[in-house]
Amino acid sequence: MQIAGVICEYNPFHTGHAWQLAEMRRRGAEAVVCCMGGSFTQRGDCAVVRKHARAEAALRGGADLVLELPLPWATASAEGFARGGAEVLRATGVVDTLAFGSECADTARILRVAEALASDVFAEALQSELVKGDSFAASRQRAVSSLIGADAEILSAPNDILGVEYAKALRGTALTLLALPRMGTAHDGGASGGYASASHIRAQLLRGDDAPCLTPEMRALYEAERTAGRAPVSMAALERAVLARLRSMDEAEFAACDEGGEGLYHRFYEAVHSAATLDGVLDAAKTKRYAYVRLRRMALSAFLGVTPDMRRESVPYIRVLGMNSRGKALLHEMRTAAALPVAVKPADACALSPAARRLMELEARATDLYALAYPDLSQSACGAEWRTNPVIL
Repeated sequence: MQIAGVICEYNPFHTGHAWQLAEMRRRGAEAVVCCMGGSFTQRGDCAVVRKHARAEAALRGGADLVLELPLPWATASAEGFARGGAEVLRATGVVDTLAFGSECADTARILRVAEALASDVFAEALQSELVKGDSFAASRQRAVSSLIGADAEILSAPNDILGVEYAKALRGTALTLLALPRMGTAHDGGASGGYASASHIRAQLLRGDDAPCLTPEMRALYEAERTAGRAPVSMAALERAVLARLRSMDEAEFAACDEGGEGLYHRFYEAVHSAATLDGVLDAAKTKRYAYVRLRRMALSAFLGVTPDMRRESVPYIRVLGMNSRGKALLHEMRTAAALPVAVKPADACALSPAARRLMELEARATDLYALAYPDLSQSACGAEWRTNPVIL
């Protein structure tokens, strides 16, 4: 391993993330490239602090180059999130290993489950489970268990699920997969031994409490953002804007946001016209089969104008959010090694293909909407995406 890659959100950057980056160095990585989601997250929520602050925290915490995972993939399910991130890292031409935190920390086991999911017999096994009426996740785990036995148990662990999707996304490529142990508590757990889950830390920040498991660098950056009126950010501040968008949509527009093709859009449309709050919409649309987070992603996609068709396309560019001196050297290598155009400054978008420019414009609109959730609305002027250059240390 020479150049390690990570697909992440760093929402926010905490001691577990810092440990992971340091562990990659201990295992031989000469540099670390992060592909990080931007203003909105895979859980269908706002990032708690803006992306350039999180990118700077990552650089100060051990990363060398931070690239952006574009919005359609950053807000996707595990499969889309993994595929988009793997595309970005692979397209750099310099990353040779994809590392990630894992509950089982067993790369071979994760690869076996990925092969089972990609096998010719999996689809039939899955269909025989889905007819029982359980959730997709439970049905998939039982289907894989029928093929390979106990290894399928890892499909109940969030980070291992992502690891399996990374393995699927890397099939047929030269990149190596590396599972690292996840430090501290469970994915949605509390704090233990100096580590805490990101969800626990976000809850602390949203309550205005101290968050001791932030890295010192992230703590200082977060406090600067809070003082400036730009943090903390949450979907709660956007609820009326989201509801206004949802109530203005017709049923066909909801159908365009439904990536499952199972008629969920109809339940969602009905829920929007019967509930008074966003949580009420999600509760009304939820069934045993549809996970709550899937509904949150669908609501966010409708609000932002992100459709499943966008995610079926390939990532069209590499966007730089931050770098240090080693990251600059990697960018120099990428001038000849990268398989996609590299946008360092916002003005570089002018030289992109029409499809890539449309994606950059979507990203810019999403950032403008994200800014409406700032505690100080005077900080939310439009156009920040076109004015903000990468963080350079």
